[in-house]
This record gives sequence, structure tokens and C-alpha cells, in this order.
Amino acid sequence: MYVGLTGGIASGKSTVADFFADLGVPVIDTDIIAREVVAPGQPALDEIRVAFGDRVIAENGSLDRARLREIVFADAVRRTELEGILHPRIRDAAFEQAATAAGPYVIIVVPLLYESPMRDAMDRILVVDCDEDTQLQRLTARDDESVAQARRIIAAQASREQRLSIADDLIGNEGSLLETRNAVETLHQSYLALTRSAD
Repeated sequence: MYVGLTGGIASGKSTVADFFADLGVPVIDTDIIAREVVAPGQPALDEIRVAFGDRVIAENGSLDRARLREIVFADAVRRTELEGILHPRIRDAAFEQAATAAGPYVIIVVPLLYESPMRDAMDRILVVDCDEDTQLQRLTARDDESVAQARRIIAAQASREQRLSIADDLIGNEGSLLETRNAVETLHQSYLALTRSAD
């Protein structure tokens, strides 16, 4: 069973994914895959250089993610161009990993699942949710973004209402870590029961 885990930026997806991993559930994180496909020597990095120029390449030859982020979150056309380079590669790698994962179900973390064709392949969709003020606080603290840039990033993603509209399951992540862990453990038992009933 494929469980797509999604949520807005800085909503706590990684925390929830880590709790599932602690329970022995295979977790495939498309953010990690996204970093791997743009590593030096990978074809995607060469395509990004051609599309966006040397200004998005750091001195050590790696991708200057902060510079690229400034460009694509200020221009929806450029963002779509970047997604055209990255998304097919990320999707193929994620499903290759999922196909070989052990266990009755797998968590596939896809931040932009609402907008992604990967959504159709999920058996369940789990949304990690928090309000926008919490997102802003976490994003400015975590990534050292300005409030204006943080708002642009949030605005470029699906709205909270859109994400909630596709949720089969929901974890509100504004409370304590213990509350979040307990919610994950409850869902874990629910998912195990679902996979047993499917057999």
C-alpha cells in the first residue's frame, strides 16, 4: 500500500516521516531524491545550467539552491520549467524505490502532492497540517528566509484548503512532539489493519 505523505512547507512532514521510520515503515522522501538528481555529474544539473545559467551553480559546481529558489518563486513560468526537468526523474526514482521496499505499506513523502500526477498512484493520502502563521515562524527560523520570501514560497504551493480536500488521513502538527508521535502510532495500526483486510 502506497501512502502519500504531504503538507505545506515547514508543516512538520519530516518529523512525521521520521516517526513512521522509527516504527520500521519504509519511507521514501522525494526531497532527498530531488537533491540526488541535481548532484554534480547528474544530467538534471546540466539541464538546469542550460535553462537558468551559471548564476544558479555554486563555485564548487553544485546547485545554488537558494539562488534558484529566488528565481522560481518569483516567476511561475520558470518554476514550471524547473518542475519539467525534475519531476519526471523524481517520480521514476520514487516508484522504483517503492517497488522494492519491504513491509505491508510504504510512506512516500511528496511535498507538492496536490499538484503532482504522483497523487493518482497513492492508495491513501496523509496530510500533515498546521496554520500559516506556524509555517511562517518555522520557515523563517529554519531556512533563514525573510518573511516576504517565506510568504512567496507558501503562496506558490497548493492552499491549505486544497491539501485538506485530498486527505484520507490528517495529522495536526501544532501540538507537542508526543501528540504527533501518538497520532502516527494510531495511524500505523490503522494502516496495518487496512493492509491485512486487503489480503
